[in-house]
Amino acid sequence: MSASDARLERLIAPVEDGMARMREILARQVAERSHAVVDMTGHVGRFRGKQLRGALVLLAGDATGNATDEHPAIAAIVEMIHLATLVHDDVLDGADVRRRVATVHQRWDNQVAVLLGDFLYARAFALSTDLSSRLASRALAEATRRICVGEIEQSTLRYDFELTDERCESIAGAKTATLYAAACELGARYPGGREEIGQELWQYGLEIGLAFQIVDDCLDVVGEETVVGKSVGNDVEDGKVTLPVLHAYRRADAATQARIREIFTQPGLTRRAELLRAACDLATGVESAMARAAQLAHKARARVAALTESPARAALEDLTEYVLERRW
Repeated sequence: MSASDARLERLIAPVEDGMARMREILARQVAERSHAVVDMTGHVGRFRGKQLRGALVLLAGDATGNATDEHPAIAAIVEMIHLATLVHDDVLDGADVRRRVATVHQRWDNQVAVLLGDFLYARAFALSTDLSSRLASRALAEATRRICVGEIEQSTLRYDFELTDERCESIAGAKTATLYAAACELGARYPGGREEIGQELWQYGLEIGLAFQIVDDCLDVVGEETVVGKSVGNDVEDGKVTLPVLHAYRRADAATQARIREIFTQPGLTRRAELLRAACDLATGVESAMARAAQLAHKARARVAALTESPARAALEDLTEYVLERRW
């Protein structure tokens, strides 16, 4: 186990009982008679990671004194939605590896991957209808809508080096941070009421989720696949202009900017990420983007500082540092 993994396990230790219940619920929800589906859900379970989004539901519930018997089920729903987005994202990005194993579309094909993602979405929202409050269904349906809109907008803005930071962050926030925000909000206010604390935890989740995505974007352009554990360079191959690339582009001279645009747009090029590394000083862009991620993490930490002192609150605070230090 890496030091990073060990640290995350310590951070989610305050809600380990709830995590165990969440995993039991998750296993029951994806169980099927179809041997093909069982094979696929078993495979996708290998790159579920440490289930941080589910843990956030439970940590936010404990930290705000709002934990209920239904929180593990909400955490399981959040994790199923997350798994569905991973399966679909790998198709969109053309990624071959996740968590050091083949992606679903790589092992089977795109059609199977899309259907498996749909299956996971269906199971998630079916479980949400069994809860005593419709708050989770509404919040997670809205989160899923935002995720889809973010992916659509990013696809339509390929090769656009005139993006503002705000627009770039809005897209990254929609496609990634939205689910973090929904997880934290539901932890803090399910089954209803508590709008003020729910909004504060929603903002906390949005900020650490956006910081997480910025770090991910940095790893995509300068990380090594053997360390990161998934395909890297996919954004460059797909023409997606992320924050570190945007910042590096702005700092480059006109000739280098022209070369960067050529690397992104010229048909037939291979290993575009390697060409980009050779063409410009990505380190400055990464440094600038990481500074923005740190700013977001600092804001998130301040949001939970006013909560009653507890192991769960301490974990939420420490998670703001963890998202900046991860390398996978």
